[in-house]
Amino acid sequence: MLSNHTMLDKTMRINYLYDFYQSLLTPKQQSYMSLYYLDDYSLGEIAEEFSISRQAVYDNIKRTEAMLEEYEEKLLLLKKFQQRNELLNHLKTYAEKGKVVDDEFLRAIEALEKLE
Repeated sequence: MLSNHTMLDKTMRINYLYDFYQSLLTPKQQSYMSLYYLDDYSLGEIAEEFSISRQAVYDNIKRTEAMLEEYEEKLLLLKKFQQRNELLNHLKTYAEKGKVVDDEFLRAIEALEKLE
């Protein structure tokens, strides 16, 4: 059994992966993932909505999660996003400590943040 913290981490990860890779999924996969992860529907509610078995919904979601992880292994969009955020936070901390007082540096940080 996963702890609540681990489950939350998994849910956050899947939500991020879904954000990055949803356009690579079929409309049906998008619907199931969106309802389950974003709208917090139960497997039973999704099954009822699509007139299929709860097991079919579960299997589809598990397959789609695996596909999202495979996309991430190849394309690394989430990893690069996390690395950019870490670097931005480091730069902001560095700037806030007064080590850099250059306005152009601060504008560059703001511009990077807006790219996200």
